Amino acid sequence: MIRRVFAAAPRLLILVSALFLGASYFTVRFPDVPGAGIGSFVSTFLIALPALAALLAYLGPAKAALAFLALAAFGYAIETTGVVTGLPYGTFFYGDALGPKLFGLVPFLLPISWAPLVLGAVAAAAPRPSYGRGAARTIGWIFRSAVLLTLIDGVLDPGAASLGFWTWPEGGPYYGIPLSNYAGWLLSGALATALVLAFGRRRWGRVAPPPGMVDSAVIAVAFWVGVAVFSGLLFPAVLGAALFVYLLHRRLRLRNSGKRRGGAV
Repeated sequence: MIRRVFAAAPRLLILVSALFLGASYFTVRFPDVPGAGIGSFVSTFLIALPALAALLAYLGPAKAALAFLALAAFGYAIETTGVVTGLPYGTFFYGDALGPKLFGLVPFLLPISWAPLVLGAVAAAAPRPSYGRGAARTIGWIFRSAVLLTLIDGVLDPGAASLGFWTWPEGGPYYGIPLSNYAGWLLSGALATALVLAFGRRRWGRVAPPPGMVDSAVIAVAFWVGVAVFSGLLFPAVLGAALFVYLLHRRLRLRNSGKRRGGAV
């Protein structure tokens, strides 16, 4: 099955994922090299491009822009709440590695890095367009997407904390991260998914999301697997490798579904 999934994946996607996995070595070993800040901005935008382009093609310019702006506003709001109050993630604060911060609290770069993960999880968790209608279908979709986002954070957060992107001053049982963080991701992931699905809800229900919407999450996971490997974080590395294969598998399902129904691919 794994061989079939890799064989069906676009060669460019595998190549870019490999390049970002390799780039993670330099992120871990040479974090203070001149130009690292600019490189972080550029790489974040490059990772985000596939998902944002797929969203644009899927919903059209107006709804895609509104969906992204809503995700950005929600991301800033819940992260600012988290930094100020500790809810819903637990007590944490952002370091300086991600660049300037809005009101000195949340990096401006946040929505560009977070929104593509949400879009990738929403697309990967999508049921078949023929699979029923109504509230039960939507609730299941939201739940699956939130769980997938939380698992992705299980790869991302230990590596990001080790790089000083953010700090958990009170520590926790999972590589120094409290379990409340993952409860918070379940909540924020569910709310973010519901927000995305609210834009173009008839489109989401009728036509499978384009497989390209998953690509940014695939590339991001590859990068954070590399960070975990080069930082000696064994479990996040194994979890990330499994998620990488799973996301490629879901991408293949979306491609096949789109071909059968003449949807966006």
